[in-house]
Amino acid sequence: MTDCIIQTHALNFRFSRHKKVLDNVSLNIPKGSIYGFLGPNGAGKSTTMRLLTGILPEQENAITIFGKPLKEQLPQVFNNVGALVESPALYLHLSGYSNLKYIAKLRNVPESRIAEVLQLVDLAADAKRKVKYYSLGMKQRLAIAITLLNEPDILLLDEPVNGLDPNGMRDIRQLLVKLNKEKGITIFVSSHLLAEIEKMCTHVGIISHGQLKFEGTIEELSKFSGACKIQLTLSNAAEWHERLLAEYPEAVLENTSQVVLELPNREEIPQFTKKLVESGAGIYEIKILNGLEEWFMSLIR
Repeated sequence: MTDCIIQTHALNFRFSRHKKVLDNVSLNIPKGSIYGFLGPNGAGKSTTMRLLTGILPEQENAITIFGKPLKEQLPQVFNNVGALVESPALYLHLSGYSNLKYIAKLRNVPESRIAEVLQLVDLAADAKRKVKYYSLGMKQRLAIAITLLNEPDILLLDEPVNGLDPNGMRDIRQLLVKLNKEKGITIFVSSHLLAEIEKMCTHVGIISHGQLKFEGTIEELSKFSGACKIQLTLSNAAEWHERLLAEYPEAVLENTSQVVLELPNREEIPQFTKKLVESGAGIYEIKILNGLEEWFMSLIR
């Protein structure tokens, strides 16, 4: 795939003769995508990330970035790649601005760049505060600001929302989407949280026990996962249950206001809803009861 900015070709990795962590993992990360690398803890996500960043030495010549073998580009490739693997290393006694100034000096980045990245990650108002007074989400955004100093084409982020509250997760998610859309940065992000990956990614790879189980777009993932059970909250549910039975014989009237039925996949929901509304249905809520999440859990088990 010529439009891929990162690829792994049957990537294997062993920590010892008896412990194979990655087994023929072939990833294709398209340029301009937000690619979610999804799997449970211990699946091989962090090992893959460490290999992509050169923290772990590659045992084979299986990784290409910008169309060239990674081994041939170390360490210069990180002039164009920003990486955040595991917990960010920040100087808590310094301000956010001073943390960035120190790293900028190390990387020969002009100090004028600091104000721009602080604005990008929405920390301009907190630039002079000491980092020890930052929330966990603010620290994570500062760490991402550090990765942006070099104006990278690629961001590699390992579990960037780990440990954050829902507001912190939303902030990081919105930031990554913004960086992708406004700056054109390709983002490779690992996570064990399906809901977060669904909300922000264009492509996804699912890994379990060191093996890649699925790779494709979010739409392909939804179709691949199969049937989707939904719960409809309606005005006059009993009447609509009778009308729906002709097309959905398995539809069940749960109570006076709710009907449960199954669609072929999640992609059918918008058209199905439109059809009901045009027929005069008063819909208060549509809730997905299973589908993608259940399929994902069965896949990684």
